[in-house]
Amino acid sequence: MNQALDAAPSEPRREAFLVALGERVRRLRAIRGMTRKGLSQVTGVSERHLANLEHGVGNASILVLLQIARAFNCALAELVGDVTTESPDWLLIRELLENRSEADLRRARIAIGELLGTAASDPARQRRIALVGLRGAGKSTLGQMLADDLDVPFIELSREIEKFAGCSVREIHDLYGTNAYRRYERRALEETVQIYSEVVIATPGGIVSDPATFNELLAHCTTVWLQAAPEEHMGRVRAQGDTRPMAASKEAMEDLRRILQGRAAFYSKADLKVDTSGRDLASSFELLRDTVRASIGQAQH
Repeated sequence: MNQALDAAPSEPRREAFLVALGERVRRLRAIRGMTRKGLSQVTGVSERHLANLEHGVGNASILVLLQIARAFNCALAELVGDVTTESPDWLLIRELLENRSEADLRRARIAIGELLGTAASDPARQRRIALVGLRGAGKSTLGQMLADDLDVPFIELSREIEKFAGCSVREIHDLYGTNAYRRYERRALEETVQIYSEVVIATPGGIVSDPATFNELLAHCTTVWLQAAPEEHMGRVRAQGDTRPMAASKEAMEDLRRILQGRAAFYSKADLKVDTSGRDLASSFELLRDTVRASIGQAQH
């Protein structure tokens, strides 16, 4: 009886941990735009096992968690808990930042960047316009129109990635994996920044998945988040004949909503936001053009 009483208080804590672990897995999967089936294929863990894990009822082995962390290209500590337990300074910094507002955290991030020499001090940053957002936001179409209007080059980063790899984006993922794709993505961005002081860049939707690459983008480009309602994202992508990465999913819209929800906090770090929901191409471009021109201090023709 005493043993049972002693053990009882620990059970809720165990269950709470598994629930939190499942939520972290879902969040990381959403940020990276991976379906559960896709994660299963990468890790070799069954979809049923992943579903149990994500719902907080699957007590996964450490090796399974390691496989999932590798698929997400993150530290195992990030998956199972708090990476800020690695050193006393990490703990002290965490204490300073804990429970701060998003505005305070943004100021702290910028201040740390200035302290460490990684802040946005690039003099050409204002004239490099980078469009971020999910597929179907209009980055390619509106990006080309904006580049023509500003009379600057237009770069679609996905095409640059394919040039480096010598194969398509899908083949990069299939042959070499997500981590290799992220390396090509970082290299393509770095080279684009080095070559062009004035440019409009259409970025892949998942560029926010790698913090180092996204920091590079924020430091060297004026970023614009092209927003749209999830239904419009899906409709535009389907109109292009492409439903990746949701093609094999019966819950395509749910997956898309989860991806958008997972990435929205990162997209919101962009300098500018342009919502194209309910707008046709002409009015979307007019809004984008006016927003960008106002930001870079250039009057409309």
